[in-house]
Amino acid sequence: MQDGDNGSGRRGSTQLGRRGVLECMTWAGTAMVWTMVGGVPRARLIGSAAAATTDFSFVQVSDSHLGFDKPVNPDTAATFGAALKAVTEVPGEPRFLIHTGDITHLSKPGQFDLAAQLLTTAKLHTYTVPGEHDVLGDDGKSWMNRYGKQEGAKGDGWYSFNAGGVHFIGLVNVMNLQGNGPGALGNDQLEWMEKDVAGLTASTPIVLFAHVPLWTVYADWGWGTADGAQALTYLKKFGSVTVLNGHIHQVMQKFEGHVAFHTARSTAFPQPVPGTAKGPGPMAVPAGQLRTYLGIAKVSLVASNAPLAIVDTPLV
Repeated sequence: MQDGDNGSGRRGSTQLGRRGVLECMTWAGTAMVWTMVGGVPRARLIGSAAAATTDFSFVQVSDSHLGFDKPVNPDTAATFGAALKAVTEVPGEPRFLIHTGDITHLSKPGQFDLAAQLLTTAKLHTYTVPGEHDVLGDDGKSWMNRYGKQEGAKGDGWYSFNAGGVHFIGLVNVMNLQGNGPGALGNDQLEWMEKDVAGLTASTPIVLFAHVPLWTVYADWGWGTADGAQALTYLKKFGSVTVLNGHIHQVMQKFEGHVAFHTARSTAFPQPVPGTAKGPGPMAVPAGQLRTYLGIAKVSLVASNAPLAIVDTPLV
């Protein structure tokens, strides 16, 4: 696997400097509809009349933070509901919804109940992985009780499934997250993943999804997974690998050889661009402009080695 350009002219580094972050980031939206066209993952603008005809599609949302009620966004249920309404307008009958974590803000039963109620409005089966806010306070028991057995999940809730000729792998990298430290998968999960993909043919498209990015976006803020690179070594033989994450509340993209990395925006609040604030956290925006930072996005993977085209469509 070849490392991508880190934005400073050097190659071989897995961490982006501030300039590199700005160059690879696009202030796009939240809900992405992913499709398979000729075995290549593509994504498109929800509601776009120009969307390509496809055989298979799904939708990604992330970081709804239900229960968060600070002035930055006092009604995260409303903004999550708006994103799910946009999901219902996706053409082409997507098969399911993937939520890449932080469904709740404080992992309280009432917050999970509200999430379940809102998710029914999308009328799609939901696959999810936990964010760190989903496993606070009770060692992840509330999340495990609701989602920990999906698709015969193992360990802390990792699992895989096949759909549309694609092999999906849901990973858990937040169970031992410490402050602004990086995510981690752990040896048990890594060993399971290696065995999970061992029998697949090299032509099988792979989609990984986890909460914290598997590549190091910004180490100072813990925006990366300490053993993410190890997980990716098991996928060297595959020609199409797509990695979907949340956590950082802004769209970023990166390519390393045959691997395309994508992070999704939050439906709750934005976070600062790495290096532009003292640390991560909810970012205040001018009054009346919040939904211009939350929205939906078109992400088009034209070919395996082509750059992505991302178009922002705000929720307003």
